[in-house]
Amino acid sequence: MPQETRAEKDSMGVMTVPEHALWGASTQRAVENFPISGYRLGRRFIRALGLIKQSAAEANETLGTVPAEKTALIVKAAQEVIDGSLDDHFVVDVFQTGSGTSTNMNANEVIANRAIQMSGGVVGSKAPIHPNDHVNQSQSSNDVIPTALHVSGSEALKGDLIPDLERLAVALEKNADAFDRIVKIGRTHLQDATPIRLGQEFSGYASQIRLGIERAKKAIYALRELPIGGTAVGTGINAHKDFGKTVAALLSKKTGLEFVEAANHFEAQHAKDGFVEASGLLRTVALSLGKIANDIRLLGSGPRCGIGELKIPATQPGSSIMPGKVNPVMSEMVLQVVAHAIGADAAVTHAGATLGTLDLHVGMPVMAYHFLESVRILSAAARVFADRCVTGIEADTERTEQLIEQSLAMCTSLAPVIGYDTAASMAKKAYETGKTVRQVALEEGVLPEDRLNDLLDARSMTEPSD
Repeated sequence: MPQETRAEKDSMGVMTVPEHALWGASTQRAVENFPISGYRLGRRFIRALGLIKQSAAEANETLGTVPAEKTALIVKAAQEVIDGSLDDHFVVDVFQTGSGTSTNMNANEVIANRAIQMSGGVVGSKAPIHPNDHVNQSQSSNDVIPTALHVSGSEALKGDLIPDLERLAVALEKNADAFDRIVKIGRTHLQDATPIRLGQEFSGYASQIRLGIERAKKAIYALRELPIGGTAVGTGINAHKDFGKTVAALLSKKTGLEFVEAANHFEAQHAKDGFVEASGLLRTVALSLGKIANDIRLLGSGPRCGIGELKIPATQPGSSIMPGKVNPVMSEMVLQVVAHAIGADAAVTHAGATLGTLDLHVGMPVMAYHFLESVRILSAAARVFADRCVTGIEADTERTEQLIEQSLAMCTSLAPVIGYDTAASMAKKAYETGKTVRQVALEEGVLPEDRLNDLLDARSMTEPSD
């Protein structure tokens, strides 16, 4: 059955729009111009657009540029965008005009047409609400879209990533406490090193995530300046001088984040340095997750022929051909997510470096997409890794004790007493004979047995000397 359509007009002429659609001619033009990826700027970004349009309408009423009755309709329609009930009407591909003009017009048209519906008018008539004259009043795509980058990115970091990192940090801290009594062999350069407590290792992991939370907060701070109020090129043409400040204050109140109007609108709109900074901090968080996940899978390797100091929760069969095999799939998931996040940051960085041309940055949609996807996926990975791996990790104390006694690095604590060269000679003999350092030392009588036992106490080696 043919789809019902209606005719709408923009500055370039008439376009045929699906009858059910709340978007209009400009959006439809973009739909037909950019059938590229099928990727869309998702929930976080659409919510940010709704917040901005609603705040802009309220600011315009306060500053006397839009009548109260029109503002009320815009505010009500924008709330539905904020709440997500109109997401299906945001249909423009990520790969579009670099300013995001098509997405801005998508928001303008959807809000205008929904407001017209609410007023009992005819969708597409632009009366009583016009997408440009009313919804987009005092704005340009060139300041709306970068503002949406900052608002959506900040909300995603605050609402998604930070809580899920907190969840992972708590799980790691519980393991650090539970494993504090367990002494194991340390490893540097993938070779045996001096003893360390398993709890100390996990405390390092927990600290990485705690620092990751602080980095996420720094990323929010990097995004606090909003370009709104600069309109086309940063001069603020067609906007009240207090518009940007007023909208920033309203957005702060609605989100609970401390946004301010950009100190310099030309920097804020011609470049995307703050966004690139935030992406770099996000990449660092990803790298921390990768280090932790990789260490856990190595320490859990085996179960009989690897390191085997950790028992990792079994979540699914590991092989279609090897019965009984179980793999560290949660760590592998995290490592793949990290690879994705590094790639996302590379895309943001490249766009930031090459697409800030003269008086406008023209890489904003792709930057927004990759950053928000990175936050979304990293958040989910941290949460799932905490719940389905870290929380269920156990230590194999029999294995840790066995490896401690076998390690040649135990001779390190003897060196200050018997000398480096003598200790090195003992380590070499232990390696050649297959004996432990303790056995060689007793055979050679280098120290009384009680003194030797004190020096070879593995627990004492995990703390500084008195």
